[in-house]
Amino acid sequence: MKATAILQGRLGSARLPGKVMLPLAGRPVIVHVYERIKHCKNIERIIIATTTNKRDEAIVKLFENLGVTIFRGSEEDPLDRFFRAATEYNLKHIVRIMADCPVVDPNVVDAVITYYFRGNYDFCYLGGEFPSGLDVTIFSYPTLKKAWENTERLSDREHIIPYMQKHPDLFRMGYLELFKGLYHHRWVLDHECDYKLLKEIYNELYEPDKIFTTKDILELFDRKPEIA
Repeated sequence: MKATAILQGRLGSARLPGKVMLPLAGRPVIVHVYERIKHCKNIERIIIATTTNKRDEAIVKLFENLGVTIFRGSEEDPLDRFFRAATEYNLKHIVRIMADCPVVDPNVVDAVITYYFRGNYDFCYLGGEFPSGLDVTIFSYPTLKKAWENTERLSDREHIIPYMQKHPDLFRMGYLELFKGLYHHRWVLDHECDYKLLKEIYNELYEPDKIFTTKDILELFDRKPEIA
C-alpha cells in the first residue's frame, strides 16, 4: 500500500521570511523537498498545500509550472488547510511533510510508512533521537478528521498532530526509532544560521538527480567537523 504526501509551506514565516523559496544549489528550498519526496517508493502522489495569501502566489506559480497539484487554504489554521486538502482529493493515508526540511530523507519516510501499514496504525511518526528536519508523520483520514473536529487550541491547530499525540486512548499509535544520539543536530530551516549550515551541506553533497541521505551528511561531518 502507498500514501499521499501533503507538502505544507508558505512564505509568511516570522523568523526567516520567505525561507521556503530561498535558493539552495540554485533551486528553491521547497523544490528540493518536493524532489526528495518524489524518490519515496511508498508515496504515490504529492500535493502542495499553501495559503490563500497573495504572497504565496510565488509557490503556486512555481508548482503550476511543474504540473504539481496545489491546494490553497487558511493561513491562520493549518489543520483546517490540511484537512480540506485531504478531503478534496479523497485521501486515505496522508504523510505530513514540511517545506522547511530540505534534507528530509526518502529512506526514513519510506520506513515510517512501511511501519504504519504493517502495524495497522491510525497514526505513526518517527521517534527517538533524530536530527530535527527528518520529521515525518503519517495518519489515516478518519484520524485527521477527528483531530480537525476536536482540536480547539490555535497552537495545536498550527502543528496538525498534537491532538493525535495527546489521545492514545482514541488512536492506535506507533512510532519508529531509527536513530540514537543525534538529537543535537539541527537540519531544519528556521533561522539564518540554519540556512548557512544547509548551504554548506548542499554545496558538498548535492548532485542533480541524485539524493544524498542522512548517512551521507553524517559522513560529511566526520570528514569536515568544522561544518557541523
